[in-house]
Amino acid sequence: MATDDLMTRALEMLGDDGPPSVEAIHRLADLADVPTSMTIVEVADLLDISPHTLRYYERAGLVEVARDAGGHRVYDDHAVRRLVFLTRMRLSGMPMRDLQHYIALVDDGAETVPERLDMLLEHRDTIRRRIRELTLSLTAVEYKIATYGGETGPDVQSR
Repeated sequence: MATDDLMTRALEMLGDDGPPSVEAIHRLADLADVPTSMTIVEVADLLDISPHTLRYYERAGLVEVARDAGGHRVYDDHAVRRLVFLTRMRLSGMPMRDLQHYIALVDDGAETVPERLDMLLEHRDTIRRRIRELTLSLTAVEYKIATYGGETGPDVQSR
């Protein structure tokens, strides 16, 4: 199940009627159909990122990965869940230094929850601003499409 599949599953679970619920997000984090032990290639395929990126995340201290007797990386479900979160945050534009700080706080324990919450609230505001900017850009594109005689709007299917 690659990232596109995860995103499709996520969007289907969230539906079109309002903001996502916490329960929907919990269901998305349920990786019951993912093996308990995965290789770097399997995780890279699942998340649609390169093995190089996974090794980079490990070197950057964002995820700890066990090794088998042969020295090969073995990703458990905890590592995969963390990587799903990391890839979503990177996709949303969170800088690596902020991710590193956030993960360090997570690893420091429950007493860092207020600081983590502050970071996430700030990042949420950044995402919301980007969504507004993208909505304005979409409006400009739809205006140009209409100018050229094309159809616009959410109900128009791609040709």
